[in-house]
Amino acid sequence: MTLLSPEVIAVLMLDGILFFFASLAFLLSLRIVLRWDERATTPLQYTLQKQAYLVATVIAFIFYLKLPLFLFFIYTLDLLSNILPGAMCAAGVTTATVYGMPLFGLKIANLYLFGLWLAAHRIDMGYPTMPYTRVKFLAYLLIFPLFVVEEALELLHFFGINPHVIVSCCGTLFSAAKSSAVSAFVSLPLPVTLGTFYGLFGLAVWAWRKQRPLLSALANLLFVPVAILSLIAFFSTYVYEMPHHHCPFCLLQADYRFVGYLMYAFLFFGTFFGMAAWLAKRMGYEGWRKWLLFSVIGDFLYVALVSYYPIAFYLKNGVWL
Repeated sequence: MTLLSPEVIAVLMLDGILFFFASLAFLLSLRIVLRWDERATTPLQYTLQKQAYLVATVIAFIFYLKLPLFLFFIYTLDLLSNILPGAMCAAGVTTATVYGMPLFGLKIANLYLFGLWLAAHRIDMGYPTMPYTRVKFLAYLLIFPLFVVEEALELLHFFGINPHVIVSCCGTLFSAAKSSAVSAFVSLPLPVTLGTFYGLFGLAVWAWRKQRPLLSALANLLFVPVAILSLIAFFSTYVYEMPHHHCPFCLLQADYRFVGYLMYAFLFFGTFFGMAAWLAKRMGYEGWRKWLLFSVIGDFLYVALVSYYPIAFYLKNGVWL
C-alpha cells in the first residue's frame, strides 16, 4: 500500500510541472549550444537569441518555485510523520526508503546549482555580446540530468513508503551508537567538532578580508556539510535542551518556533554567495566583492544564531549539557 496524501500528490504534481518546463528548457538549450554564433547576424541567430531569453526565464521560474516547493516538501514529510508508525518527525519519513536521504541531498544540491546558473546568467546578460551564452547553456545541459534523477528518486521514495512498516525515529537515526557517517561525527571529541566548524567560518572571514573568492568558495563548500553535522552533533542539543536529541528536522517544528527554517536560510544565503562570488570574479563581474560581503553576513548570522543557544543555556544554568 502506498502512502499518498493530498500534500504528497501536490508535491508530485508541482514537481511534474517543473520537470516539463525543465525538459523544454533542455531541448532549447541543446539547440542553442549546437547552433549559437554571437558573430552571426542571420535569422537563425536572432531566433536563438529570443529562445535564450525564453530558456533563462523558464530556468528562473523553476528555481524560484523550487525554493518554496522545497519548504513544502519538508512540511509534507513532517506531516506524514503523524501517520507513519515510529516516525516522530520528517527524519523517519525521509529514511522510510533507501531513496529518501539521497533525494534530500540532491534537492539541496540542485538548489545551489540552479541558483549559480541564474547568477551566471545575470552576469552574462550584463555584456552586450553575451559571451558566456554557450557555456551557461552547456552547464544547464549538465545540471538537467541531476534534476531527472531527483524526480525519479522522489517518485521511488513516495511510492515506496509502506504505511504499515515501522520506521526509525530521529532519536535512533542520529544516535552516536548508530553506525553511520553522521554518528561518527557526533562521536568526535567536542574540540574537534567545534574547531572544524569555527575554523572554516574563520577561513571564510579571512578570505573576505583578503578578497580571495576562490578560497571563500572552497571554505563555504566545506562549511555546508560541517555546519549541518555540527548542528546535529552539538548545537541542536542546546535548542532542545536535551543532551541526546540530535535531530536536524525537529528544529523545523512549532515546538521550537520553527527556528530551523531561519538557520538553514542563513546557511544557504551565506554559502551560496560565497560560491557565487568566485564564479562572478571568473566572469569578470565587478560586483563579486559585494557578493563576498553577502556571504560573510549570511555565514555570520548562521554562526551567531546557533552559537546563541549553548551560550544562553550556560548563562542560564551555569553548566554545559
